[in-house]
Amino acid sequence: MISVDPASSISPTEQIRSQLEALIRTGQLIEDSRLPTVRQLAADLRVAVGTVAKAYKELEHVGMIRTGRAAGTRVNVGFITTPPVLAAAQAFARTAIDAGLDLDQAQGILATGWGSYPKSP
Repeated sequence: MISVDPASSISPTEQIRSQLEALIRTGQLIEDSRLPTVRQLAADLRVAVGTVAKAYKELEHVGMIRTGRAAGTRVNVGFITTPPVLAAAQAFARTAIDAGLDLDQAQGILATGWGSYPKSP
């Protein structure tokens, strides 16, 4: 499901948070699906319990997941990216890879394009 690269400059908490967010937004983690317990995911990823707890807390803060004593941690409704947006992102990624760009370069181009549109009210 997710992994942590100990050699990455990105913190383990951020790696976990961003991967879970991506899985939720792409619908790979469906609405109301149960996430592993903090202890279980920490053991699976070989990271500290607090690392996973912080990632879950950040996702809970933005409303992507909810935690209940009996129900565990579950994915909230309303965060799956619409299929057209996902398809466009996949097409952009394919084009960027074919052009020899790395992820940072592709994100820079996307940010430039993003800035050329007015914000919706």
